[in-house]
Amino acid sequence: MTGHGGDSYEAAFADLALSAFRVALRILGNHHDAEEVAAEAMARALRSWDRVQDLPHRRAWVVRVASNAAVDRARRHPPALQRTDHVPDLAEAVSLRLALGAALRGLPRRQREVVSLRYLADISETDVARSLGISLNSVKKHTARGMTALRSRLGAEWQEENLALE
Repeated sequence: MTGHGGDSYEAAFADLALSAFRVALRILGNHHDAEEVAAEAMARALRSWDRVQDLPHRRAWVVRVASNAAVDRARRHPPALQRTDHVPDLAEAVSLRLALGAALRGLPRRQREVVSLRYLADISETDVARSLGISLNSVKKHTARGMTALRSRLGAEWQEENLALE
């Protein structure tokens, strides 16, 4: 399981799993579900490791798998409001996540992938282009169209910073 330069799945696992977990958590807002999605993304990476290990955009590949799995999970099982001492803040956060999840699901697949990779995973435009096998101009076009659609669905005051939910 070793690629060029001796980079094994085991050596890359921690960094890739953390990236998958972070993007899943931003979409789902739930640690348990995010862990399951990250595990699923890493299992897919292991199955495809012969192909994935030498990709210059390996992290983007794993994050794309995780973001797609998280969006699918959110579609099947919307996150539930959890009890806490900070109910107003939590309710607002859950409401925003639900609205964001619905808005992301409403985007065409390519726009959803580009927006998720750019803003949820903080991957450069160049790496997004390589990961998706499209041109840099296509990434810019899909980003602009996706963000315009999100603003339209979520309101003009909505900004990219809202994608970085912690």
